Amino acid sequence: MAQPLNYIEVNRALWNQKTKVHVSSEFYGNESFLAGRSTLNQYELDLLGDVAGKSVLHLQCHFGQDTLSLARLGADVTGVDFSDEAIQQACELNSHLGLSATFICTDIYNLPAVHDVQYDVVFTSYGTIGWLPDMKQYAQVVAKFLKPGGTFIIVDFHPVAWMFSSDFSKVEYSYFNKEAIVETLEGTYADRNADLTMTEIGWNHNLAEIMQSLINAGLTVCSFQEFENSPYNCFQNMVETAHGMYQIKSMEGKLPLVYALKCIR
Repeated sequence: MAQPLNYIEVNRALWNQKTKVHVSSEFYGNESFLAGRSTLNQYELDLLGDVAGKSVLHLQCHFGQDTLSLARLGADVTGVDFSDEAIQQACELNSHLGLSATFICTDIYNLPAVHDVQYDVVFTSYGTIGWLPDMKQYAQVVAKFLKPGGTFIIVDFHPVAWMFSSDFSKVEYSYFNKEAIVETLEGTYADRNADLTMTEIGWNHNLAEIMQSLINAGLTVCSFQEFENSPYNCFQNMVETAHGMYQIKSMEGKLPLVYALKCIR
């Protein structure tokens, strides 16, 4: 499948601009995070278990809130993101909080060229792999950075949710990874009124593609779950169904919005 040659540059520019909005947004609540709030949700906490003393590689960490939440739990954690603006913010938060997390600014596919450490846990969550075109290469990166017996955990938005138009009024995209999805959108999920109009390039990865890529890379799937609730009010036309949980209005109980997958090398 041919890929847009400039997708990394296009998406890096997008996320550099998004980061500037996100850091001060109500959605990310940086003030309460600095005051001690953890940004990890129960879905991922249930799979992560006790991370105290464990080495954790956090892929596509954005500006580091989840990475630093893991550090607060006692993990020896390294966060990776391709947005230099996000990594700069993450480093500033790390310094401000007096934590010892490490941050690396690089594209995920390039990580093996600049880093050579294996970890007890590789972790990623919420809106990450859809920015990457090739799950086979991604799975190989994950496997490379896992110690034998190490655990890979991904909690992400369900590929069914990405089939819909932005307002969830119609099915617009394939469930399968047939081609790059190129859109020009206004605002951002953290602030829909933000003065931001930029192009983004993404891919929808169906569950079989994700899991088989990981299996082919030598990982064993040991847990897979699907959830109808999202812990984030990040899509259009969402309604709160329980405290801190959201579904698509008029589709309550009908769509999987999040999946959680745990694998062992």
